[in-house]
Amino acid sequence: MTPLRLLPRVLHVAAVLVRYRIDDLIDEQHAMRPLRWLRALLPRRRKIAMLPRGARLRLALTELGPIWVKAGQVLSTRRDLIPQDVADELAHLQDQVPPFPGALARTIVEESLGKPIGELYASFDETPLASASIAQVHAARLLPASAASRHAAPYAADGTMHQPAPAPPVARDVVVKVLRPNVAVNVRRNLELLDAIARLVQRWHPQADKIRPRDLFDEVAKTLHNELNLQNEGANASLLRRNFENSDDLYVPQIFWSHTGEKVLTMERVHGIPADDVVALDKAGIDRRRLAEKGVRLFYEQVFRDNFFHADAHPGNIWVDPTRTRDPRFIALDFGIMGSLPDQDQYWLAENFIAMFERNYRRIAELHLEAGWMPRHIRVDELEAAVRTVCEPYFTRPLSEISLAEVVAKLFSTARKFELTLQPQLILLQKTLLNVEGLGRQLDPDIDIWSVAQPVLKRILADRYSARHALREIRKRIPEWLRIAPLIPERIHDALEALAEGNGPLQFGERELEHLRMLGRETQRRILVATFGGALLVGAGLVFALGDRYGFWPPIILAAISIASFAAAWPWKRTKE
Repeated sequence: MTPLRLLPRVLHVAAVLVRYRIDDLIDEQHAMRPLRWLRALLPRRRKIAMLPRGARLRLALTELGPIWVKAGQVLSTRRDLIPQDVADELAHLQDQVPPFPGALARTIVEESLGKPIGELYASFDETPLASASIAQVHAARLLPASAASRHAAPYAADGTMHQPAPAPPVARDVVVKVLRPNVAVNVRRNLELLDAIARLVQRWHPQADKIRPRDLFDEVAKTLHNELNLQNEGANASLLRRNFENSDDLYVPQIFWSHTGEKVLTMERVHGIPADDVVALDKAGIDRRRLAEKGVRLFYEQVFRDNFFHADAHPGNIWVDPTRTRDPRFIALDFGIMGSLPDQDQYWLAENFIAMFERNYRRIAELHLEAGWMPRHIRVDELEAAVRTVCEPYFTRPLSEISLAEVVAKLFSTARKFELTLQPQLILLQKTLLNVEGLGRQLDPDIDIWSVAQPVLKRILADRYSARHALREIRKRIPEWLRIAPLIPERIHDALEALAEGNGPLQFGERELEHLRMLGRETQRRILVATFGGALLVGAGLVFALGDRYGFWPPIILAAISIASFAAAWPWKRTKE
């Protein structure tokens, strides 16, 4: 993508920001003042200038497109970081983006599912219930016979196809989510602009290797492309529904796969109160304090128990079940953006949270180095002192006033001074943490997020890294280990020979090579025999763990041969070196 081709897009963004006088908002933070120079080139619209600042920002983001709307949705949940009037206006971006014509939605449904509306639904309301940046939602009713395919997923976990349930005698109320026309083109154009910016940063920024702008862009692009496929969203909803089946904390609507495609998603219709509508929640008698605590627990369960979390948890996508007052329950909507982490990052992140809860600054510093997020030459004591400087002032306040998201943000900012390498895979998690904490404080301004989160996380980690869980994982991997166990001695022998000849993947210095040359053939033989014995001993343990599958004698025989191998390798007589 050439810079000249992107120039119109850059000018368009700048023009929109100036037209809605967004530079006035940013001037308060002493940034982007050059945008004011463009005012002379644009006609002055008194009507726009008279609008409140929050309304101007909302309209500008809406005009710029889905990526910018997403940014506004995140900001709307952080009322502790932005002014109240701006947050109120940005909250409208969650489900009140201007809709596209209902007749066009009907056409998209028919083209996507390959049938007339009358053959798909008993009724289809062309007036949308809600309209967002990527898609809009219409009310509909399934034909009675259509509900035969009402499973959350067409296939079971073992790959076998579900047997269809009997069709209910009445039609079911559903909502039909329809992808906006040309939204893919709009997203692609915005991504081209972001890609160009990422390339410039990668080329010219002195710390590009730590910021990793290209990786950050790839993560954002992947997320948006997934959101543009509604069939992918349906699969996400199905998995989340299974994870919280029969849960008292979260309800996930059912997906109807026979009426779902890449541009259309048909889902069970649910009714609820937006999670940020405090007045309506109070009127319904909902226990907001308990609800806020459940929201925090759900975040940690999704991230650290299931490793599959709702990463677009703004109030427009999170409702509250109005039928449950004493034991409130959330209702999740919009599953286009879901997150998961590699196992290693999940572990390091969980340990960092625990260390932060316990104010163990030394442990936080060690974890950053062990995870490889910082180079090894960084001194642990200096990093520990920097972490303490950031965190300790927060603990002078009541825990209910501590913002976990704010602490994490400042920690990352401090860590960058110690050559922190940004982790793109953590972007969605940081965004979700902002959403959850912002929503929690709206529901209960006095919530002690730390005391709620700490026992939940400890319980999850105690189960996830327990001996029982480790044994389950070992049993899963035993067949693969048994397959490669006989190859281990030969591989080790080949590797040692390659290293001795200087052809191995590792580079040895003169001292190491001299030491290898000093090892006689007898010593090398003992190493190989001992290695073979060790492999047999591991194999004996694995066969024993399998229990009745191989019987009692095979592990005994393998263990005996292993002991004999160790005896043969033992240096009964001291060799001269």
